[in-house]
Amino acid sequence: MPSTDRVIVGSGQFRYEALPKWEQLPTGWSYGEVVAVATDSKDNVYVFNRGEHPVIIFDRNGKFIKSWGEGDFVRPHGIHIASDDTIWCIDDRDHAVRKFTLDGKHLLTLGTRGQASDTGVVNGDYRTIKRAGPPFNLPTDLAIGPTGDLFITDGYGNSRVHKFSADGKLLLSWGEPGNGPGQFNLPHGIAVDSKGTVYVADRENDRVPIFTSDGKFVTEWKLNRPAEVFVDPKDNIFVAEMGWRAGLFPGTNPRQNPPGGSICVLNREGKILARWGGGPDPCAVGDFFAPHDVWLDSKGAVYVSEVVMSAGGNRGLVSPTCHTLQKFVPV
Repeated sequence: MPSTDRVIVGSGQFRYEALPKWEQLPTGWSYGEVVAVATDSKDNVYVFNRGEHPVIIFDRNGKFIKSWGEGDFVRPHGIHIASDDTIWCIDDRDHAVRKFTLDGKHLLTLGTRGQASDTGVVNGDYRTIKRAGPPFNLPTDLAIGPTGDLFITDGYGNSRVHKFSADGKLLLSWGEPGNGPGQFNLPHGIAVDSKGTVYVADRENDRVPIFTSDGKFVTEWKLNRPAEVFVDPKDNIFVAEMGWRAGLFPGTNPRQNPPGGSICVLNREGKILARWGGGPDPCAVGDFFAPHDVWLDSKGAVYVSEVVMSAGGNRGLVSPTCHTLQKFVPV
């Protein structure tokens, strides 16, 4: 008989066992908070965090391997590992997107480090953006299309998606502040499916707008402050929904019975296939306070990172010991 203390989440074909404390963080180390997570071709796990060791690497069983990036990031925000095992790190307050080897050797920089484009934004508040600008002003995330093109959300201080060639040439940009088709209020995450369709987590507009690879608006899905999108090999779309209990900008009107953080799984037509989270205790195993990133490894295990402290843990909304990284394995 299975143990009664196992935590099983999800539904249908998307059922998972939550594995609390699956990783073996070295003694005395802390994440601060985990902003993003990705896996390489061997299913080693790269944990991008705001602690003293920005990139911490574990094997898929949680054994610590190494770290890198110490002192080299202003504020980590997003991470993406390509099919060729190169790794892209998005540093929002450095206004740059950088490419590395898995061992941390620098290969390429997009943007000028420390130099923001002119959008008129004040203090990184998307509500004050006066105009769309070129790359970058507080970029947030990167995805790679099936032909190798790069798609980057830009972000807190802009309101655009930028498309680059694989070698870093800017091809086009689209988007402006607002809530109409082709407009964004904090494009926070991005993913591309096998057909080149682009999914953007337009967080403060409560939606995932969908585009062609050339930026033509197709449709949108209404969700609860989506922070990140991930497309699995079968083109199922996993969305990290931050919900309306955490990470609210100053002056945001609270909602009655606000939805909490969750993971939502949809097909390409936008049908919800599974959803978990949003319970009364966001720090319970398998639940969420402020989901910020979601990634699947080659075995279908789901990794979810959460910005616990900056989304409200630093104001006492949850315990500072609330989980900032969880792993879910298929059952």
